[in-house]
Amino acid sequence: MTDYFEVHERDGAARLGELRLAESVPTPALVDDVDADTPGRVHTVLADAGGRWPSEPEPPSGDDSAVTILPHRGLPAGTPEEVAEAFADDYPDVEFPSGAVVSPRSAGDHAADLTVLSGATGYVGHGSAFVDALTTVKDAVPADTALYLPGVATPRNVATLVYAGVDLVDPHRAVIRGTEGRYLTTDEAYFLEDLEELPCACPACQQPRDTFDRSDCAEHNVHALAAELARVRRRVRDGRLRDYIEGQARQDNWLTATVRLLDQRYGYVEQRTPLIRRAELAATTEDAIRRVEIQRFAQRVTERYVPRFDDRPLVLVPCSARKPYSDSQSHKQYHDAIQWRAHVVSMTSPIGVVPQELELTYPAQHYDSVVTGNWSANEIEFVSRVLERYLEGTDYPEIIAHVPGEGYREICENVADSLGREFTYTVRDHPTTADSLGNLAAELEGWDTYQKSTREHRTIKAIADYQFGAGAGDELFPDIGTQGRYPQLRADDADGEQLAALAQQYGVLSLTTAGARRWVESDVPTKTVEIEPFVPHGSVLAPGIVDASDDIRVGDEVVVTGDAAFGVGRAEMHGAEMTSSTRGIAVQMRHTEEL
Repeated sequence: MTDYFEVHERDGAARLGELRLAESVPTPALVDDVDADTPGRVHTVLADAGGRWPSEPEPPSGDDSAVTILPHRGLPAGTPEEVAEAFADDYPDVEFPSGAVVSPRSAGDHAADLTVLSGATGYVGHGSAFVDALTTVKDAVPADTALYLPGVATPRNVATLVYAGVDLVDPHRAVIRGTEGRYLTTDEAYFLEDLEELPCACPACQQPRDTFDRSDCAEHNVHALAAELARVRRRVRDGRLRDYIEGQARQDNWLTATVRLLDQRYGYVEQRTPLIRRAELAATTEDAIRRVEIQRFAQRVTERYVPRFDDRPLVLVPCSARKPYSDSQSHKQYHDAIQWRAHVVSMTSPIGVVPQELELTYPAQHYDSVVTGNWSANEIEFVSRVLERYLEGTDYPEIIAHVPGEGYREICENVADSLGREFTYTVRDHPTTADSLGNLAAELEGWDTYQKSTREHRTIKAIADYQFGAGAGDELFPDIGTQGRYPQLRADDADGEQLAALAQQYGVLSLTTAGARRWVESDVPTKTVEIEPFVPHGSVLAPGIVDASDDIRVGDEVVVTGDAAFGVGRAEMHGAEMTSSTRGIAVQMRHTEEL
């Protein structure tokens, strides 16, 4: 826990924070940063109290102008455990901003404002070793502890370092490479003698090429690193760092491996990834299929969502470029043919399948993908697997595949063969031709139309299942009435008291205190934040939290309880972060009742 570091915004494991020193430092940042207003001046935010080899240094006095790295014995990556234990550091409790040098094994043994990964240069460059070391350290230290990796950052790798959870880096590697005559950019390290011109507009490069020497090259490298960090901070602020990483990491094989290995550490990334966000998800590579947002949506659709419209035929349709799908011209034509006589589920890469009730739910209306007309083998395999898992728990009397031939038809045929179920295909040439739409309408002859109230009630319940867990719809909303017009719906109880409203922007339910009490009293697992005896107004800060459900994620609906108040709001931290942090907003309150 720390008094000197606070996280303000999060984008997965990446985060925007602040070192609260005499001069505030926004993170992620360089610990030694060039002052743009004063050429030649370097602003340093670390003070090294020295190593414990070979003799013990004087205890540092420290102050709030910099983070003091406490005396330590640095050991290289790969040091045998028995050796590391024999030379383990014992850090004192101090009253000033401090940092502790740790290994992955010892990370949880020391409390400090800043954690320095010992032997970081031995991990960087090796995807598996780096991911193992970093995730071990991050899981061991409090969530509001800053992580510093010394001697490793370059313009090419720093975005991936931040994406993995690093808060502070230094320019040392960039400077050394410059003195060696290597000119660094975000995609390459050029030999200085091979450059006919300087492809940069930084202050160091504002001179003729023939006067540009290695000291200038070192200065350029630091400017390039600082500029890339500024770009990364902007991406984190926008919630778009992963989109950037999918391209940037391809500049180096070990960076690509790191991103893919982090995707395989689903628990680490999922805990830190928001459930909802405003930013568009750009699915421009096949790596997007492995994103937490995509996998989590598919998992919830196939494990939590309860099909409540399987008393009518299922109509599988292709997705549309416009979101939500129902606003697109093609889906309006499908609707004119279907006329609420069937359940519509859209098929799409990379999302999988999207039931009509969840078309607003993040990321179903928040993604954009590259459309070529050709499906890759990975896309076909993923969507086939999701559709198969979805259909395994349903009992539709008929499955109508109103899909074109490109990829969609192959997926449907794969699933039909695997499940031994018959699909009826209604498309001739293209889904929106008159013949195809006529075939679809004819196939639904004789089926009754769902009433408006039935559609709205089942939509609210379906979203509740997805959001709170299987069965939540029936538990929380068994006897509801709905008000408003989709997508602006509210759910009331039998007496007309509001229980929840559909948040159109994210496609999730926002509970009232009455809805929150139903949640607490039901058998559905409740995500609860227990607070000290005070009445929160606006927000709950981490220091006021006594306990929190471990499965809370950023964006989750949470019940806030204490001796003085009961309320409901939206989580701004994951559950473990709430209980281990001493700074920052944990919950944005929506409704509060004083007890």
